[in-house]
Parts: sequence; C-alpha cells; structure tokens
Amino acid sequence: MDPFGLAGQHVLVTGASGGIGKVAVKAFLDLQCKVSAQFGSNATSLDDLACDRLFLKGVDVLSEDSVTDFYASAASKFGRVHVLILNHGLFKAEDVSIAEMELAQFQNTIGINLTGSFLFAKHFLRQVSGDSPIPPRVVITGSTAGKYGEQGHADYASSKSALQYGFLLSLKNEIVKHHPHGRANAVAPGWVSTPMATESMKNPETKYKALRTTPMKKIASPEDVVDSLLFLAGRCSGHITGQCVMVEGGMEGRVLNSKEDLA
Repeated sequence: MDPFGLAGQHVLVTGASGGIGKVAVKAFLDLQCKVSAQFGSNATSLDDLACDRLFLKGVDVLSEDSVTDFYASAASKFGRVHVLILNHGLFKAEDVSIAEMELAQFQNTIGINLTGSFLFAKHFLRQVSGDSPIPPRVVITGSTAGKYGEQGHADYASSKSALQYGFLLSLKNEIVKHHPHGRANAVAPGWVSTPMATESMKNPETKYKALRTTPMKKIASPEDVVDSLLFLAGRCSGHITGQCVMVEGGMEGRVLNSKEDLA
C-alpha cells in the first residue's frame, strides 16, 4: 500500500542518522522509495536499515564539493533525486546568551543549518528536469524556535527562522522555474522524543517549560514529525506549497498549564 504515491521515487534525506532522520529514512524505505542518506561523521544508527535501496554517505554540509559529489554518487546509484528532505541541524544544548555567545558559535550554527541547506537546495534544483512526470519537492525541518525564538539559543532560532520563512518562501517561488509543479514546504516541531531530548526531559523543570504552553500536554514522537514530512512530500499535498506546518501540539505564546495540570 502506498497512500502517499511515493513508491519508486528517489528521496535524499540530510541529517539521516539523527532521531527524526532515521525514522524518516525507515518510513521512505517502507514506502518502497530509494533513499540517499547524508550523515555527518557516524551512521551506525542506520545499520539495521541496510538494503539495496539505501545509499549512505558522509557529507560535509559546509563543503560545496562534498555536496555536489554526494549528488553525483546518488544519481549514479538511483538516478535523479525527486524529493529533498532538509533535516540536518546543529543545536548546542548549553544555554548561551547573545551577550556571551562567541561569534564562532553563531557563525558555525548558521553555516551548518542555513548555508548547508542552501547548498543542498541549490544542487537539488540544478538536477531537476522540467519535463519529468514526477515533480520535485523539498521539505524543510524547521523548529518552534524559528517562530517563537529561544532564549539562550539565538543562533539556532535565527537559522530556523531563516529556513522556514525567508528561505522557504523564496524557494517555493523559484522551484517552479525548474518544474511547473515543483513544491517546497516545511514542518516545525517543538520538543521531540529523540535520544538527545530524552536526557533533557529527565529534568522536571525542563519538561514543564517545554509543555506549559502546549494544550496537548505531550512531547512529540519522531513519527509525529515524519508523518507530516510524508504528507508534504506525497501526492495528498499536491497543491500545497510555501507552508510551514507547526507540529507542536498547539503550542502558544502564553502559559496554559500549571505544573499540577501536567502531573
């Protein structure tokens, strides 16, 4: 069964070895897609997904040569890429105020999250065929930090704001120049139950801060996010473009729940 109309298509996923990335890779493989998966330095988390429809490659997202080499290798393996999932990202767990943040940290986060995504999108568009029966689609993983900001993480919040708004809205207007039915959208999750977040959620105060403005009173699962990725990549969203879907349980900019409500 292929409810999203994705079977046989070539999907490129960045940040594939992370919590959301691995679930996304598995979901596309389960839909009989061919998947090219980018990782930074370690892909052992993907070992159990190994099959003849999965191509793994370590890629430096800040190196244009590394990105173009990845596209060439992916094309030689599976042909033209039909769907690009921009999912990689750097988040420093330690809170650092703007006043105290080193320039190198800000530039590195912007470089990996934003510039790296630009490079992947740039070379995705360059390999699009305007007469292909399969239109190109891009789905960006943003963040609630990109909508609300995040104290102590201005570098991350700035990169996500740029991606899910300015970059996305520019991309959706340009992708149609390469293919008349090309689309670009984003998902913006809040806290997600990934291995990185699980440790943070052991602190009751951190968990309370994460949920105090969330009416659904729960942390998203990676599957919650990936289901939205699949929807935006698939045929069900064929006339949707330039949208950022908030996958955050109804989060608002005001406190809705007391600690007792969340007990």
